[in-house]
Amino acid sequence: MAEIAGRLLRICLEGAPLHLISALQQADRDQAVQDLQSDNAFTPVGFAGLQSVLHLGVQNGRLVFDIRDAQDAPVVAVGLALGPFKMLIKDYQMLLDSYAGAVAEGREAKIQAIDMGRRGLHNEGAELMLQRLAGKVEIDFATARRLFTLVCALHQKL
Repeated sequence: MAEIAGRLLRICLEGAPLHLISALQQADRDQAVQDLQSDNAFTPVGFAGLQSVLHLGVQNGRLVFDIRDAQDAPVVAVGLALGPFKMLIKDYQMLLDSYAGAVAEGREAKIQAIDMGRRGLHNEGAELMLQRLAGKVEIDFATARRLFTLVCALHQKL
């Protein structure tokens, strides 16, 4: 893939998660937004070099990428079915629950093992995100990983 010239200036998460999220989930979500805003590659196909604002949300069982220009005027909306992500989101939730338990118990070896599993799951989620957005939005792998984290934060307990 050629270098992706566009980027996200800001990310707005639309709607509330389906349940109250834990402090760990909130920290994951906040860190993903912060990381995305500081370093990303994101270009809707046909809008080369666009500096955009992303309103990301879940509507009617679909993940909606409402992409806007720097002045927040609509550019294009991309909807993805959540079905392909459901198992990964469920696995991610189980890992977060296990992680919280391991931290509470002070089990360092278990925390490290869970972190390795989270990295693997993030990679799988990123690959799926790249596949699902192909032909719609050009992103790099790091951006895809962070977007997957946000999808998990938006749509917990499937």
